[in-house]
Amino acid sequence: MSTLAEGRRIAANLRGGIGGPDAAAAARGLRRLLDADAVALGGLHDGLLWAGRPADVEAAEQLADDVLRTDARASAAATVALPVHARDELAGVLVVAGAVPASAAREAALWVGEALERARLEESAAVAEQAELRALRAEISPHFVYNSLTAIASFVESDPERSRDLMLDFAEYTRHSLARHGEYTTVAGEFRAIEAYLALARAVLGERLKVQVRIAPEILPVALPYLALQPLVENAVRHGVELPGGSGLVQVSGEADGTECVIAVEDDGPGMSPGYAAAVLAGRGSGAGLGLVNVDRRLRTVYGAGYGLVIETAEGAGTRVLLRLPRFQPGVVVA
Repeated sequence: MSTLAEGRRIAANLRGGIGGPDAAAAARGLRRLLDADAVALGGLHDGLLWAGRPADVEAAEQLADDVLRTDARASAAATVALPVHARDELAGVLVVAGAVPASAAREAALWVGEALERARLEESAAVAEQAELRALRAEISPHFVYNSLTAIASFVESDPERSRDLMLDFAEYTRHSLARHGEYTTVAGEFRAIEAYLALARAVLGERLKVQVRIAPEILPVALPYLALQPLVENAVRHGVELPGGSGLVQVSGEADGTECVIAVEDDGPGMSPGYAAAVLAGRGSGAGLGLVNVDRRLRTVYGAGYGLVIETAEGAGTRVLLRLPRFQPGVVVA
């Protein structure tokens, strides 16, 4: 168990890379694990970070240089230097000095490479999540903006109070959609933007759009990723009501279910085939699917594969999108 615990600590210390701020701690952990006189880690362009000191530092550093130049094992006396690979590419070097079996040194180099691969995958996932969030923020429809401003302008003389309220709704909608601070908001914060969006949509669509919103108060403080709900509501309005000649009802509901909260967005529009809905969530849909795909992927990244979106639909039967998430999740905190 102590060996496994040490391995976990080493992997954690390598999350910043082989030349990262905690790499020296990883070298110390490897030295303890191997019971070596000295262990060093080095990146492709960094110096060696030593835990302990070999009998001949200069010779050990030359071995490391040889490994980085040739991508092959090098050894002399009681010191061995081995290449460290991540994703089949040379990522650095591991130097082990002392009476350590060659097989143990090789396993240590493989362990370091696998830890670096995991760290790169985690970093790639975080970058992808931010890219998807940027894509959602960039998806504000110019058509909707134009129609909203036109509707606001139409009330300036006939109903200046409503015009003012709609302008405030427009400001709230754009502020939330384009926000750059933090990764998470609350259900309450997301619904403020949704209410602003729906007020604008009703001003544009008039009696064609009917809305029902029922949210249980106990889920309002729940933290969730930015723009996890708003795209679902916009999708329901855009593809369930806003179609030429269309009209209908959009219902939004949310409630606690034990340690989870469940939020549903439903429209009574034309719906779609279940096969097409599955293709949308798989990223193979056209046009309308971008917002849903991005929300689904971000939810799975944050909460795990057991979460995400579920689409219930059929042609001519409307569409219901379900979102289930934990009420409390470590690391999901509103800044």
